[in-house]
Amino acid sequence: MAVGTRDALVQTAESLMRTKGYAAFSYADLAETVGIRKASIHHHFPTKEDLGTAIVKEYIDRVRDDFAQIERQHEGAIARLEAFFKIFRASTDGGLLPLCGALAAEMSALPLGLQQLTHRFFEMQLKWLEAVLEQGMERGEYPSGPGARQKAFALLSLLEGSSFINWATKAGDPMDDRIVRLIVEES
Repeated sequence: MAVGTRDALVQTAESLMRTKGYAAFSYADLAETVGIRKASIHHHFPTKEDLGTAIVKEYIDRVRDDFAQIERQHEGAIARLEAFFKIFRASTDGGLLPLCGALAAEMSALPLGLQQLTHRFFEMQLKWLEAVLEQGMERGEYPSGPGARQKAFALLSLLEGSSFINWATKAGDPMDDRIVRLIVEES
């Protein structure tokens, strides 16, 4: 199936945001990469904020779909967390930063709407991780330790932070899914 202009713009702009940052790419960069005129971009997205909003909303939808798929395919909490870890890592393959992590790094430069979406995205991930962790603790899969919210925060922080370190150092992502067990089994 051929990718339409709008979809090509969203995909390309997402890649630019994940490699250059929101503030560092322009419609001129996007027009050159996609091979269209800037006026065509403005037809689909009158402002850069409109484009950024569309990208983040679509990304949030994809992550929600990933969460639903994980829940359908994996019963236990550890298996779900390991699947989340693998999806997270796969999303950063090819030298890309996590989208909302890249946006969070530029939070003060983002328009208010993108700041709110970035915050909403992180909260959505933390709530999902917290729910998965609570279920695992209730089922006795691992000790409760410092609590589900703290473990969710630690896991997401490690994944986001390691992505930035690997991106900056080109180290090749030395962290593996054993980190999930280290965090959840912390007492």
